Amino acid sequence: MTDARSSRGPRHAAETTPDSRGATDRDLTGTADYGHQTGTVDLTRLSAASLSELLHAREISSVEVTRAHLDRIAAVDGDVHAFLHVSRDAIDTAEGVDVLRRSGDQLGPLAGIPIAIKDVLCTLDMPSTAGSRILEGWIPPYDATVVRKLREAFLIPLGKTNMDEFAMGSSTEHSAFGPTHNPWDLDRIPGGSGGGSAAAVAAFESPLALGSDTGGSIRQPAAVTGSVGVKPTYGGVSRYGAIALASSLDQVGPVARTVIDAALLHDVIGGHDPRDSTSLRDAWPSFAAAARAGQLKRNLNGVKVGVVKELDAPGFQAGVHQRFHETLDLLASNGAEIIEVSAPNFEYAVAAYYLILPAEASSNLAKFDSVRFGLRVNPVGGGTVEDVMSATREAGFGDEVKRRVILGTYALSAGYYDAYYGSAQKVRTLIQRDFAAAFEQVDILVSPAAPTTAFKIGEKVNDPLAMYLNDVTTIPANLAGIPGMGLPMGLAPEDGLPTGLQIMAPARADARLYEHGAAIEALLEDSWGRTLISQAPELKVSK
Repeated sequence: MTDARSSRGPRHAAETTPDSRGATDRDLTGTADYGHQTGTVDLTRLSAASLSELLHAREISSVEVTRAHLDRIAAVDGDVHAFLHVSRDAIDTAEGVDVLRRSGDQLGPLAGIPIAIKDVLCTLDMPSTAGSRILEGWIPPYDATVVRKLREAFLIPLGKTNMDEFAMGSSTEHSAFGPTHNPWDLDRIPGGSGGGSAAAVAAFESPLALGSDTGGSIRQPAAVTGSVGVKPTYGGVSRYGAIALASSLDQVGPVARTVIDAALLHDVIGGHDPRDSTSLRDAWPSFAAAARAGQLKRNLNGVKVGVVKELDAPGFQAGVHQRFHETLDLLASNGAEIIEVSAPNFEYAVAAYYLILPAEASSNLAKFDSVRFGLRVNPVGGGTVEDVMSATREAGFGDEVKRRVILGTYALSAGYYDAYYGSAQKVRTLIQRDFAAAFEQVDILVSPAAPTTAFKIGEKVNDPLAMYLNDVTTIPANLAGIPGMGLPMGLAPEDGLPTGLQIMAPARADARLYEHGAAIEALLEDSWGRTLISQAPELKVSK
């Protein structure tokens, strides 16, 4: 079936019927009937952890859970546009998991739970376009390692989510297939480049999603959609089968509505992969266990929390600044020692990033040459292979991709390499040293995950510099390769939209991130008396 909005390109829908059930809080449990059509609890509002408990107790089936989410997609995604492709195999896959469960097989905690997959990840049974016309309709001959791990853990892929083309953007407006809309306000952006995954989770179309983070593309969308997103330590999750943007910066990670859900997903996708030369060989602890420990502890006694002076800028939106400092006060009142730290070289992070990323992107995107796969445009009257390549890249790449390829090619050209790319790499080393010095003083670092709440669609799309500055707080972690988490820290008073807290930990200390992240999440929710996502406005449901 083709999406009625032709400008958004092909979108294959599962055969489902719209679901018009009302919203309830995700934590409702108890003696209710959990049947999809007749129950009093909406399965789409439950966390992955809650769904896992019900599935393992056989109070619900994977088919019921999967159908509920497919129905939700059919009902609201016409407005949200989180998905580029919806799987036709999801129900059959869920039926297979239910058979295994009935036969007594020992299944993992996320078996039978649906998940959305960012379209930057290769899937052998669904198109993988990276949000670009040049890969429109392309179906890879293999799965990305993280996708393979999802299948081995018996999660249910729901489909592929929208994204900025080749992950270049902070708003998902640079998708060749049209923008994704923020479920909190459909006139606003859901962040980027992974706005589709964040919007799918925030709109209750999926309990979990996979994203990728090159300069904040998991954490910034989490901030503006009221969800949770984690960029793991570089090398902690395989990049094999992730369509590369900047190989030294890209990192695949989890998107969810709670810290524990993100941790459960991280446990599935993490670990060494011999197909990825940058993959770490560490024996990782259970991140879910770390998150549960923090959730139970519900305090930060003895934890030294560093506030990066350079990431607490006076130019940030007033509501973001207010909620951030209220959160710091909450942490201090629950045992944390708040310490201001300085990272003077963070001032140059955005400039260095926008030399390193375009340089690596210009190299990585050279493979899209019309010869081996993807789009091919033949010039009128024929021409050489160079003419075909030029015509194909002109038609297949969007403006932002062309802008960054040109910039990166220039930065790598003879006579300019040392002045630009080489100098940016030296700045990167200085930023890594700033982090090392900071972590000698504190256990974790915190900052806003985005300088503003979600802005209006179209507001910044023609101002590249303004768009690039949306990642000012998240870029340093990518340059250093350390783990970072974005989680909700309240609604901005001036517009009622979500703000996000960023937590950073030293490289390889992902478990620390989850433990303290879960404790902070619990403290914030206790102070609000409810979850932030439960305050999201209800979307209109298509009949």
